[in-house]
Amino acid sequence: MSSEEGRSGPPAPEIAQDTAVGRTPGPASISIFQAFFREDRFFLILSVFIGIFSGLAVVCFRFAIDWCRIYFLGSGAVQSPIRLLLAPTLAGLVIAILVIHVFPLARGSGVNQTKAALYIYNGYIPLKTAVGKFITSALAIGSGHSLGPEDPSLQIGACLASALGRKLRLSRDHMRLIAPVGAAAGLAAAFNAPISAVLFVIEEVIGRWTAGILGSVVLSAVSSVVVMRWFLGSESLFRIPPVELLRPSELIAYAVLGIVGGLASVVFAFGISTLRPLCKGLRPWTQYLQPAIAGLLIGCIAVLGAPQVMGAGYQYMDEAMHGQFTWQFMAILALLKIVATLLSFASGTPGGMFAPTLFIGAMFGAAVGGAEHALLPHLSWSPGTYALIGMGVLFAGFLRAPMTSVFMVLEVSGNYSIIVPVIVANTFAYVISRTLQPTAIFDALSRQDGLELPSMEEQREESILRVEDAMQPPTEVILEAKDTLEKASKLAGQQPGDDVLLVRFSPSGWSSMTREELKSFIEGGKGSQTLESVLAGGGQIPCLHPDQPLDMALRYVDRWPLVPVVNRANLRELEGVITQHDVLERYRDFGGE
Repeated sequence: MSSEEGRSGPPAPEIAQDTAVGRTPGPASISIFQAFFREDRFFLILSVFIGIFSGLAVVCFRFAIDWCRIYFLGSGAVQSPIRLLLAPTLAGLVIAILVIHVFPLARGSGVNQTKAALYIYNGYIPLKTAVGKFITSALAIGSGHSLGPEDPSLQIGACLASALGRKLRLSRDHMRLIAPVGAAAGLAAAFNAPISAVLFVIEEVIGRWTAGILGSVVLSAVSSVVVMRWFLGSESLFRIPPVELLRPSELIAYAVLGIVGGLASVVFAFGISTLRPLCKGLRPWTQYLQPAIAGLLIGCIAVLGAPQVMGAGYQYMDEAMHGQFTWQFMAILALLKIVATLLSFASGTPGGMFAPTLFIGAMFGAAVGGAEHALLPHLSWSPGTYALIGMGVLFAGFLRAPMTSVFMVLEVSGNYSIIVPVIVANTFAYVISRTLQPTAIFDALSRQDGLELPSMEEQREESILRVEDAMQPPTEVILEAKDTLEKASKLAGQQPGDDVLLVRFSPSGWSSMTREELKSFIEGGKGSQTLESVLAGGGQIPCLHPDQPLDMALRYVDRWPLVPVVNRANLRELEGVITQHDVLERYRDFGGE
């Protein structure tokens, strides 16, 4: 299938040919086919297979990273300085050639590419991208570049889902959603955390959810984790030590961790969003050398005494949780990891930012906890607790996924007793990062690439216009459906005003009538009839409530000249009225604010 065909969306399944007999299905087969394929259950079943394939791909990806690490850096506890220098440098040269000439779409982390597939390309991601991402990211992470496997796994899952959707000729709506379903499967398998994967995809990729979307994403994530655990075991990425909150006064210490983590997140995000366009703006021939130079500098950091900054760094996060480093050294490692990740990512080396973010957070968290304990010895200090909360802090501040950051810590630790310090620290980090760095990192990266993808954070923060913002005070004349036309005419004559009169039914319901219609009914000899009998065949006007979004009113104001806004507790109580003119005027004023 050509890229043009993928972008325009494949034909709907109901027009597919019956390949078994070489003809279009008859009426009976069409009805069965449509009944099966048009319902969400087919997409739910498909989500399970997407999870299985994504889980298998991620298992192979992790094996490839381990093999590359052993091949490039050796399997010994003490690594050769020559290998530390040459491995990331030579791998960077190979990666640059592959990315420039063979896999140009493999560049980047993979999150924005998946969002672009959803919002721009109708779910289309070339299968070649998954192959390229697999090879280049395994080389980069395995050779020691400071990147992680989670984001590439997310994109690999999205690519496989997109390819499967095209093969099955899904409708355009399902094709747009299939990439995020695969993304959740890939991320869940890579991180062994299905809840966090589901939340991240809904919170930062899709931005909305329905029962069908949630069901598909959950099924794909769970099935991929089951496959991953079948091959690699059910152990968490980290050996979590006992964590607890002993005294409520310790929340102040965790608030300080949130502030420090928020500031570190701003520095990290500012460095990436500044250095990346500078590297892209250099002469084209430098693109061949940038990953190699980044690898050489990272190798120098490793040779000078900090090999922990190479690769994803899960092993060293685990050691930090168990107090195997001094707090001063962990603070240095956090700073060096920021530098190493800036070099790797800005140079265009494919790989993810999840693992570096968690590494920086764990080191900063344990370092801040150690420093606080040194200054205030009466504070209980568990490096595992501070490291875990530090992970969530950087996740909330740098990646700007506040809900995911909380559940990620809880899911990894399996201990809900620390939920209060996690929420406190993450809130401080998110607010500080949001204040000092208004544009989230993924939004900044997409705009640098010339893509205007929807910002989920901006959507969460934007003001919402409601019906109460545009409605006018209730009309002076409200007619009762049980009144006769003559009585209604007298009431309308006593209070001249709007041309449209509202009629209230009992026990609930509303309709309307113009003064001209009322006059014509009376002149036609129907003055003794009730409004209810006259309006019985005309139907009732749908009602609105003050707290509803204003766009709800757009569904009705073009068909009814006056729409009642009623109280939710008493549908006969009129709180206001709204017209098409009111809605358009409020939107016009809102656009100028």
